[in-house]
Amino acid sequence: MYIKCWGSRGSIPVSGREFQKYGGDTTCIEIRTRSDDLIIVDAGTGIRRLGNQLVCENRHVYNFIFTHSHWDHLLGFPFFKPLYDRHARIMMHRCPFPGKYVETIVTKMMRPPHFPVRYSDLTATVTYLEGCPHPFKIGSVTITPILLSHPNGGCGYKFEEDGKSLVFLTDNELGFVHPGGCGYEDYAEFCRGADFLIHDAEFLPEEYEHSIEWGHSSCRDALKLAIEAGVRRLGLFHLNQDRNDDDMDRMVAGCLKYLSDNGERLECFAVARDMEFEL
Repeated sequence: MYIKCWGSRGSIPVSGREFQKYGGDTTCIEIRTRSDDLIIVDAGTGIRRLGNQLVCENRHVYNFIFTHSHWDHLLGFPFFKPLYDRHARIMMHRCPFPGKYVETIVTKMMRPPHFPVRYSDLTATVTYLEGCPHPFKIGSVTITPILLSHPNGGCGYKFEEDGKSLVFLTDNELGFVHPGGCGYEDYAEFCRGADFLIHDAEFLPEEYEHSIEWGHSSCRDALKLAIEAGVRRLGLFHLNQDRNDDDMDRMVAGCLKYLSDNGERLECFAVARDMEFEL
């Protein structure tokens, strides 16, 4: 399983020299499977660059999965170039919720006065397939959803292939249970033994004290979850829009010190734009 991050910023895209190391694009994750299926998780602003790359590669078949419908996870969708390619085939998996939830959010987004190109004007072939709330497969990968603890709800996912697993839990608050969300122990069990956990870590512990119920976790809570679940690697995600590269370096250094002080061997880092991983 190949994984690439095209955007890890939270809430709103940012730019400037102080954000070059970690990047300013919002959430978009690319997964390529052993069966050569291409999975795109969320359509934040990072999807624009991904779309340009896929056009250059002459790829035409894509699977979309959404975690939820907040703006920072959808902003880039209308700028995904394959949407305007008559050869493109796009499979929209009905996640995070079944029924016509996905159809509703993408059609509303591409409707005047929000955007000048209507959804009905897209030339790609868009097909809607069943997905959540039950586990489902895309080629060689099995995908298991879990409800997020986040305002308005959503789903996180476990991707499993050939005995390896990626768990993606962005926009998930470990310190508070939102309506429809799960408790801390549920997330710990879901992550148990994962090879790679990418988890929301927007806040420092002292910041989180003033941000309870906002739908995001502190880096300390993400660390504790990873340790207790016995995961091998933790990627800190949903980087705060105001946290520049130096601030992010300090956050990571604080996490590494916490691990060292507690005798933990967990690999921990912040997920930056264009990082690539193999499982």
